[in-house]
Amino acid sequence: MTDLPSGDRDDFDPDADDAAHDLDDERTAGDAPREVDMAVIEAGSRTLRAGVAPPSASDDVPRRPADPAVDRELREVEAELLARWPETKLDPSLARMQAVMDVLGEPQRGYPSIHITGTNGKTTTARMVERLLLAFELRVGRYTSPHVQAITERISLDGTPIGAERFIETYRDLQPYVQMVDAAQEHRMSFFEVITAMAYASFADAPVDVAVVEVGMGGSWDATNVIDAQVAVVTPIALDHTDRLGSTPGEIAVEKSGIVKKGATAVFARQPADAAHTLLERAVREDATVAREGEEFGVLSREVAVGGQMLTLRGLGGEYDQVFLPLYGEHQAQNAAVALAAVEAFFGIGQVHRRTLDLDTVRAAFAAVTSPGRLEVVRRSPSVVLDAAHNPAGAQATAAAIREAFDFTHLVGVVSPSRDKDVRGLLEAFEPVLAEVVVTRNSTSRAMDVDELAALAVEVFGDERVQVEPRLDDALEAAITLAEDEGAYAGAGVLVTGSVITVGEARLLLGRS
Repeated sequence: MTDLPSGDRDDFDPDADDAAHDLDDERTAGDAPREVDMAVIEAGSRTLRAGVAPPSASDDVPRRPADPAVDRELREVEAELLARWPETKLDPSLARMQAVMDVLGEPQRGYPSIHITGTNGKTTTARMVERLLLAFELRVGRYTSPHVQAITERISLDGTPIGAERFIETYRDLQPYVQMVDAAQEHRMSFFEVITAMAYASFADAPVDVAVVEVGMGGSWDATNVIDAQVAVVTPIALDHTDRLGSTPGEIAVEKSGIVKKGATAVFARQPADAAHTLLERAVREDATVAREGEEFGVLSREVAVGGQMLTLRGLGGEYDQVFLPLYGEHQAQNAAVALAAVEAFFGIGQVHRRTLDLDTVRAAFAAVTSPGRLEVVRRSPSVVLDAAHNPAGAQATAAAIREAFDFTHLVGVVSPSRDKDVRGLLEAFEPVLAEVVVTRNSTSRAMDVDELAALAVEVFGDERVQVEPRLDDALEAAITLAEDEGAYAGAGVLVTGSVITVGEARLLLGRS
């Protein structure tokens, strides 16, 4: 592991920070005042303050196997997995995961881990954490979901998704143990539970120095939560999956806070007041050390740059300036601050060590970050941008980033969300930046009916700004034509959004593999 250079800690007075750094900064004007016992909770929580060549970006989204026999076998494995409960169907129990981990010899105990939950930004934050750890010469396993195009994306070793052959081999190796658990439990293991077990077994087999694990949904009862992570990360909490997790950020935070374990370090992005209250209560209960965005770490400054943005970050150990991040939007800068704090905490900075990470290594790591399907430009003239925003909070962040980083004067949206989302809220968030919208549907059964979507879109955008194309390929063609009709120099573009599935299918249709 690269040595961490010594250096003095840049102490600061939290009271000197402006209101923008408060945990409850994202409250609306109608929100209730901060609860009185927040001060008690914060007082009871200890607080922290305190260049490796990257894999090719083309490795981010693997292609189908070139060997027809391997491709056929991978499809067979995918079919077997998809025959199980889908990852959208939940049973609030860790019994099956604990059982399979037991028969496998507890592989998840063989390495330290960083566990990441939240509503938005989890995957990108996980990719940033991974890139930082790789830059410090650690062997890293990363588990994220859902995948953009290929199922093998979900399990990465050393910054690269595992190959199809290894995915198949891991599945076949685990199959007898999974069947054993199936036979002993009330319900068979789900799609997500089996792949989670595959990831943990793969990481133990590698072996990795550290695992970076993204929660599938929630936290306490999520299949990933059979690990006791040294660092628990909570990205911004907003309303999503309200039928399963709760109707307010505070209620949702109860479930998500379940990844904070005894004696861990909890790294919290800036949260709504009720979510912050819940998270800090959990941290006190588990005697966790707390690092909060806007208090112990954060974004000091950011400027739009060609291909991304230039940041100055305040970490737990000090300041990191001139950090180039090749992603767009304030939300990605905040993700970067959270990822940096998580890695610092993993190395003991702010608690054991009073020093910063090596600045050049941090700069190199962030410069190598990629996040497919997150404001990803996949075509020029006209520009086509893919973004996986699927809830109002994500859409608002994407819309703000588009205004800031792109010079579109006429932006056409291609939108296909899942029917169980707050689709009106999503459309309303995008309405100010989209001149026209083409509503469509992706290929999955979860996609919203195109006629229902069109009716909602007309209510939000007006009849003249809405076009209906039931097939995604036709929708892309229609949107590109609408943008081209504005002229080569009119600043027209296309935004494809609504779900990860929509973005993945569009990516394939546009020749990204």
